Amino acid sequence: MSSNKPIGIFDSGVGGTSIWREIHHLLPNEKTIYLADSKNAPYGEKPRDEIVALSTKNVEKLLALDCKIIVVACNTATTNAIEDLRQKYRIPFVGIEPAIKPAALKSRSKKIGILATKGTLSSELFYSTAELHSKGTEITEVVGTGLVELIESGQKDSQEMELLLKNLLTPFIENNIDFLVLGCSHYPYIIPVIKKLLPPHVTIIDSGEAVAKQTKNLLKDNNILSEENRGSCIFLTNKNPEILKGFVNSEAATHEVSYLDF
Repeated sequence: MSSNKPIGIFDSGVGGTSIWREIHHLLPNEKTIYLADSKNAPYGEKPRDEIVALSTKNVEKLLALDCKIIVVACNTATTNAIEDLRQKYRIPFVGIEPAIKPAALKSRSKKIGILATKGTLSSELFYSTAELHSKGTEITEVVGTGLVELIESGQKDSQEMELLLKNLLTPFIENNIDFLVLGCSHYPYIIPVIKKLLPPHVTIIDSGEAVAKQTKNLLKDNNILSEENRGSCIFLTNKNPEILKGFVNSEAATHEVSYLDF
């Protein structure tokens, strides 16, 4: 039986709109509710217990809004909290993990880089995924300290961003990687700056398209695909809605962006 209930999506801020965009493009008939917990961003430096508590709070809010499936559009929340969420709730969950497997398989130099938050890189799920898929591949890991804060404040194209990235990307250049995996849903918004600073042979990979496909598959498997002709999009944030509007206004035809204290 099809369901016209919304898909719930949450992130530690505006970054997960990069995931929402892929879902909206693949499933334009689905209603979506996006929850931006910008008040508590970034999650990447927080202890695991706090990440689980924040993720649970977000799920409770989306369940109260009658969502039929929840996408955890945050690498840090996925790698630290999704197993807890799946044990606690019966609703289907889709997570997001760094795309280590395709990068390792396609790399010719067998040297890849991962730019992610501290919370993602230090998680058990990330460690086990890297161990499983990176046999024979050298991985250079860099914590993207400061990147989320700049993106959340609307400075993704700023001079500060370029200066920060120059420093963060140096180990990747020195180690001659040929694939860079983006391990945070905020980071696709700074791909133009990253491309400008990395050698042209480096391929950048994010997980957005794969998450959208997995969302569609789960909707099909659970017989809850929408029967509507076009879905509406609601965006909720507990900080400045003007920042969030700047990330979605050109993408969603029928949408609203609102402040919500959660």
